[in-house]
Amino acid sequence: MLKRTAKCGELRKNDAGKSVVLNGWVNRRRNLGGLIFIDLRDRYGITQIVFDPDKNKSVLNEAKKLSYEDVIAVRGTIRTRPGETINKDMITGEIELLVNELELLNKSATLPFMVADRNSALEDHRLKYRYLELRTKELQKTLAIRNKTAQAVRQYYSENEFMEIETPVLMKSTPEGARDFIVPSRIHKGKFYALPQSPQTYKQLLMIGGFDKYFQIVKCFRDEDLRADRQPEFTQIDVEMSFVDESDILKATEEMLTHVFKTVIDVELPNPIPRMTYAEAMARFGSDKPDLRFGYEIHSINDIAGKTDFKVFQSVIETSGAVAGICVPDNGFFSRKQIDILTKEAQKYGAKGLAYVKVTEDGLDKGIAKFLTNVEKELIEEFNAKAGDILFFVADSMKNTYPVLGSVRLIVARTLNLIPQNIFKPVWITDFPLFDWNEDEKRFIAVHHPFTAVTKKDLELLETDPGKANSRAYDIVINGYEIGGGSIRIHDSKMQIKMFEALGIDDQTAKDKFGFLLEALSYGTPPHGGIALGLDRLVMLLAGVNNIRDVIAFPKTTSAASLMDGSPSDVSEEQLKELNIELIEKD
Repeated sequence: MLKRTAKCGELRKNDAGKSVVLNGWVNRRRNLGGLIFIDLRDRYGITQIVFDPDKNKSVLNEAKKLSYEDVIAVRGTIRTRPGETINKDMITGEIELLVNELELLNKSATLPFMVADRNSALEDHRLKYRYLELRTKELQKTLAIRNKTAQAVRQYYSENEFMEIETPVLMKSTPEGARDFIVPSRIHKGKFYALPQSPQTYKQLLMIGGFDKYFQIVKCFRDEDLRADRQPEFTQIDVEMSFVDESDILKATEEMLTHVFKTVIDVELPNPIPRMTYAEAMARFGSDKPDLRFGYEIHSINDIAGKTDFKVFQSVIETSGAVAGICVPDNGFFSRKQIDILTKEAQKYGAKGLAYVKVTEDGLDKGIAKFLTNVEKELIEEFNAKAGDILFFVADSMKNTYPVLGSVRLIVARTLNLIPQNIFKPVWITDFPLFDWNEDEKRFIAVHHPFTAVTKKDLELLETDPGKANSRAYDIVINGYEIGGGSIRIHDSKMQIKMFEALGIDDQTAKDKFGFLLEALSYGTPPHGGIALGLDRLVMLLAGVNNIRDVIAFPKTTSAASLMDGSPSDVSEEQLKELNIELIEKD
């Protein structure tokens, strides 16, 4: 075999005259009469190779038999291309390899889709042949970015005294959070392991063990409904620190992200990253993961709405609800039909309806303008509206109004192309509620997880009014994506028991599921906290793609299936019997 002496993406004009061997795949083939040109590809780039009958006719005849994705080795001499044939779109476009020796390493079967054109097949088809899709320039690029990101993360933490420590993949199933993936034990009949949703308890145990700065890049698993930025198995940058408060963790995370963005894509993040409370984020953007790349913030207008005789507004205000709105440019886009479409979209997010008015040189027009005549000037001033703008209103419960308007804000911005590209707007969201009420189970659930500490000022509320207590939790959000989240942890066993009680976890369940942690907390646990960041989502942002499957080598579909290898799949009766499992068919 001709072993390569150079890579396809590294040859330049100053290499002219050198004899080299290249290995790679036939990316493109052109037969121009007597000459044959082939774009030879490896993961480093593409080099044009040429077969000339005047130089070696037998090699040219062999080249005529080549087709897409054949694997070949060639030996030849680098030469510069004539001026008119230089390809300025290729980094190797000033040179070509004149081939004098060709070796066919492997012949490719007829391709199920064109590797040179990823869009030649639908995603499901590409996922079935993922090993071929991995050859595309798009996935070669995103996975290279993923590799560079992981290396930059490790570099930062390793240089700042964090120890990389692995935690178990087979663990105890615990309540709270998403559903566990469970794994039956062959040795312990009728018992199961769980795959970790996060190494949360283990990282806390490492703090108890005296490892005051820990990190790892770790696989996590959640059996939950999927979407574009979620997978059943995902990769987490997991971090924990002892003898710290929130400021220490936020500072270290900012430094790491600043290092990663500069190293991977040469972008400077703001320093420091701005902070916003959960309450402020919801009031201004209707989301705890606000996209700050554009404005069009939410305005609360209960005071103004209360002066109108619009019955919808009045009834909402009387029941302690909220009336709020956003102002966006119209430019003639929002016809009655478009507003109806937007209203239906808003209803998907829980809105009862979507009211609107258009701003003109003379005041307000269309929609509910006739009900707002006595507050026209106030509304225009409140929103700083100009002629040509449109105001959208939602009147509903406090719980619904702001998230619905947050969704409308995003839909409008995407529809009107109001979101600038290639910029990054990170923000810390802090002071989250400690609990959320689960109406189905009639109990509180942890907004983050049951090991999150309550703010010092709200300690008493844990027993008297848990729903009003705030946590010492924080999320890092970039461009509307929650990249990571963490908290200061409970480091006292008595306080942890109080938290379990507030969550409706009885003593026996707490002992069964978390007894090891409760006992560990009693042996001199240092104050500690940490954060977990989604590596997949981070790489998705750095690579500028919108689907998390584009940054994972072998992803699952939105139904958690692998089309390539057919998992999940049936197992044999012998395997089930060995595990003491019997399948029961459901109607």
